[in-house]
Amino acid sequence: MGAEASGSRPELQELMREAEISLLECKVCFERFGHRQQRRPRNLSCGHVVCLACVAALAHPRTLALECPFCRRACRGCDTSDCLPVLHLIELLGSALRQSPAAHRAAPSAPGALTCHHAFGGWGTLVNPTGLALCPKTGRVVVVHDGKRRVKIFDSGGGCAHQFGEKGDAAQDIRYPVDVTVTNDCHVVVTDAGDRSIKVFDFFGQIKLVIGGQFSLPWGVETTPQNGIVVTDAEVGSLHLLDVDFPEGVLRRTERLQAHLCNPRGVAVSWLTGAIAVLEHPLALGSGVCSTRVKVFSSSMQLVSQVDTFGLSLYFPSKITASAVTFDHQGNVIVADTSGPAVLCLGKPEEFPVPKPMVTHGLSHPVALTFTKENSLLVLDTASHSIKVYKVDWG
Repeated sequence: MGAEASGSRPELQELMREAEISLLECKVCFERFGHRQQRRPRNLSCGHVVCLACVAALAHPRTLALECPFCRRACRGCDTSDCLPVLHLIELLGSALRQSPAAHRAAPSAPGALTCHHAFGGWGTLVNPTGLALCPKTGRVVVVHDGKRRVKIFDSGGGCAHQFGEKGDAAQDIRYPVDVTVTNDCHVVVTDAGDRSIKVFDFFGQIKLVIGGQFSLPWGVETTPQNGIVVTDAEVGSLHLLDVDFPEGVLRRTERLQAHLCNPRGVAVSWLTGAIAVLEHPLALGSGVCSTRVKVFSSSMQLVSQVDTFGLSLYFPSKITASAVTFDHQGNVIVADTSGPAVLCLGKPEEFPVPKPMVTHGLSHPVALTFTKENSLLVLDTASHSIKVYKVDWG
């Protein structure tokens, strides 16, 4: 009996975590629902649930009209009602929920652990974001998403400093942004799956160059230390290096670095060694199940190491589904895992893999990663439409 209870504890903890993230958190402000007036869960007329504080923030001050932030249907703030199922669930899980935050805080308390210091963005500010990059000169955060203006730039405090890239069919518009990088001279490069092109803007949003007709499905994009651009083509299965005169808006040269990759998506470049990591999504034959594989090449494009979902399952009890890859300042390979969800360090390429969890709490669906000069880890969480900032806690 005791063994059964012990064995079920991880499953119960996982169920509690899913309930807390999926059911008991307002998906507009990311605050937990509660019985306090401002945090009470309220039903909108369309059926979606937000907290009372967000109803008040979204409603027009005179007419009380509001637009549901999820389905965009017109609602009235005065027509909302308490969401009784959520309130009853809070009462049912009350004692466990009161213990949950303490447990989450206790987990990263060991010296050197990563803890979430703050988050910014949120629904409305960002809509289904897909790509994340840092400007190397200004430190500003650049995100591509599904909003009316596809590129949004945030200052160091998380405030929106600028946005551009209209949604449309013109050559300079952005139809479906997948990834973004910022060059050493502050040009913003976006992969657009909508018209299968790569678009280059200056930091103020003026179009400089559209590279079309050369890719079947451009996906991941990253800047090299030499200010080149590496791009994956997910449909063809290739990796390319672009030499661009950014101020003049001229493509000088395109070089195919790798072929015969399996649905390559994410790509990262180590500024310490020049190594390139590529995230593949091979389809398992006959199963219809898509696994993931991380390949790391040297600066001369020799394969150094690789590991796939099965290989990582030998180290972790649950499946690892890599959704993003980057390098830290020491040259370690870092991946985001959507199955956990978590962020994992795989170690240096020559020692591959030496996996170690870095972030195991507070994420829903991480899709992009990058490190700041101060060694903070930025994680783009598309499920919460936000950027979460993790720092080392030496306390």
